[in-house]
Amino acid sequence: MKHPFPLLAALLVSTTAAARPAHAAEDLILADFESAGYPEGWTATGTAFGSGPAQGALPGQMEVRGFIGRGLINTFHGGDDAKGTLTSAPFKIERPYLNFLIGGGKDAVRSAMFLKVDNKTVRSATGPNDRPGGSEALEPDSWDVREFLGRTATLEITDQATGGWGHLNVDHLVQSDRAAAPPMLQARRDFKLAQKFLLIPIKNGIPTRKVTLLIDGKKEVVNDIQLADAAPDWWALMDVSAWQGKTATLEVDRLPADSTALTTIRPADGPEGGPPLYREPLRGQFHFSPRRGWNNDPNGMVFFNNEYHLFFQHNPYGWDWGNMHWGHAVSPDMVHWQELGDKLAPDDSGPMFSGSAVVDWKNTSGFGKDGKPPLVLIYTAAGNPTVQSIAYSTDARTFTKYSGNPVIPEISNGNRDPKVFWHEPTQKWVMVLYVEMPGKQHSIHFFTSPNLREWKLASITKGGIDNDKYLFECPDFFPLPVDGNAADQPWVLLAADSQYAIGTFDGTTFHPTHSKLPGHRGRGFYAAQTFSDIPAADGRRVLIGWFQTPTSGMPFNQSMSVPLELGLTKTPDGPRLTFNPARELSGLRAKSNPLKNLTVTPDAPNPLAFSVSELVELRAVLTPGDAETVTFDIRGATLTYSPKKQEISINDIHAPAPLRNGRLDLAILCDRTGLEIFAAGGLTYIPLPFQPKPDNLSLGLKVSGAPVLFDSLEIHELRSAWK
Repeated sequence: MKHPFPLLAALLVSTTAAARPAHAAEDLILADFESAGYPEGWTATGTAFGSGPAQGALPGQMEVRGFIGRGLINTFHGGDDAKGTLTSAPFKIERPYLNFLIGGGKDAVRSAMFLKVDNKTVRSATGPNDRPGGSEALEPDSWDVREFLGRTATLEITDQATGGWGHLNVDHLVQSDRAAAPPMLQARRDFKLAQKFLLIPIKNGIPTRKVTLLIDGKKEVVNDIQLADAAPDWWALMDVSAWQGKTATLEVDRLPADSTALTTIRPADGPEGGPPLYREPLRGQFHFSPRRGWNNDPNGMVFFNNEYHLFFQHNPYGWDWGNMHWGHAVSPDMVHWQELGDKLAPDDSGPMFSGSAVVDWKNTSGFGKDGKPPLVLIYTAAGNPTVQSIAYSTDARTFTKYSGNPVIPEISNGNRDPKVFWHEPTQKWVMVLYVEMPGKQHSIHFFTSPNLREWKLASITKGGIDNDKYLFECPDFFPLPVDGNAADQPWVLLAADSQYAIGTFDGTTFHPTHSKLPGHRGRGFYAAQTFSDIPAADGRRVLIGWFQTPTSGMPFNQSMSVPLELGLTKTPDGPRLTFNPARELSGLRAKSNPLKNLTVTPDAPNPLAFSVSELVELRAVLTPGDAETVTFDIRGATLTYSPKKQEISINDIHAPAPLRNGRLDLAILCDRTGLEIFAAGGLTYIPLPFQPKPDNLSLGLKVSGAPVLFDSLEIHELRSAWK
């Protein structure tokens, strides 16, 4: 008869039906678990097996993959601590092999499937996972049962294990003339390196495989990669330029028998496939994003050798978070970026989490050479233990991890994100470090050092508890003048969500005078960091944040905000942070349409109907008077200002925007993946991930209640920063 599950042959049998000898018998399905209950004669005890097969993942479980059809045995009913057994009805062994799919926890005694003949266990199998992480994927396995042909047997599936991976997944029990093709373990392929990259095939959303890069037999980098077994969604770039002329070996911990992942990897000098680089449909045109893979936090932002350096959390081998490297890009103006590749890669100390960078002008570290000051990266190595480490360079292109790492041992498993700066009055380096204390208490630890290598705890500033994320991770710390007054420069302690505190600092201890102040008023903006070592003559404090802009279907994901100039200004409630787009962005203006002394009445036609630009900067200074609302349409996003409430509303966000002398100043930047809105002298900053429809290039303006005077209204059509 025809096999009822055509995919089964590909998954469970090492040769296709067409390649079988003429005498091969048809497979016999022992159980496929497609019905609501277990097969007739099968008996369950305990709670782990539930009342019948599961339909995939159970509550609290990761995604289950690799089973065939709708159902499978899944002993996660009630979680990992549930126990039970499932025993089959007796059956006659009629084929030389018993093939099946199995996954879950690895415990050959307490979480396993046993074949019993005459009540004696003659074969057993268990899952692959014996440590945190792993995958719920089922994979083919097989027993050779030729010696038991013609005899009666039973299967017993047991789950007596508790704790992590205390469960088992089983599907499609089939008697066959051919053994299932087992997965390839520690599969390898060698490459003689003559080009800059290896192209790695990626399939989004599948379980990861551990991929080790060995150079001349020495382990260099280990990553968890969603390797595509067949046609990939996109190609990742593995930078092997440092090892030209050497032999590279890629080793994968396990692959399906029919996987083409290793055979399709190939050398290249750059990205291949898809739209031209930086012209992809969802590529932000004036927001930095990596050429391939995921990015999150900006790291190591510094001005050095006449370049702005942006390091960033980067997964070069996935569309999602993971494999944290430090990517690296440079720019002459914080707008036009050139990506240089990854500089810190995961090693035996763990993935490379967030941190900062400084120029050691006085060579206190001793890493400088030939009169050149070193650029020093300070980062969290997030292994077990999680520690703080450093790396250095004199050319800002090649970096060496310090042989004496770590420079600060683990304080708690929640210590991370060091931000370092030179404190001139005390002639010491200062580090601010997020540390999660017992009871999920957030804190910022202050350390000092004479040389970046030896650190001493100076003080601790405490924040909130877990449900009050004040002072939570990715701290930044810097002085800012109030309204440009150099004699009045309080210190600002900024957290990942941009909440901040203002106070004084004596080189060891921060004394806050204003705390829990809100920063941005939008969404999708996180872990921002300011540049260090901007020349004093410039006098600015410039911030860039992680802009959480998902780009489904693209070979890259997420981006960075535009550079933001920070300030402090006096308000009735005390000094407050201001955010404004950096002046360098004006260099992107391709065409400008200024309007002055324009009065817009409630019945007036749309004064912005002339604009049909994809990339837009809108600036306005308006006196709303007695108007009820002022509404802008920005390529499908509706922004409404209420003068009575002194509030901006856009896409369910409501943010205060106070009038100043009866006026509101407003700036809106629109890119392919988001809006950034500035108002009230920068007191209001609203970042907003947003994807306009490509065919909607319109702008609109209307008012209600009374006429509105626009002292100025400017529409700037912008060019791409990538061109």
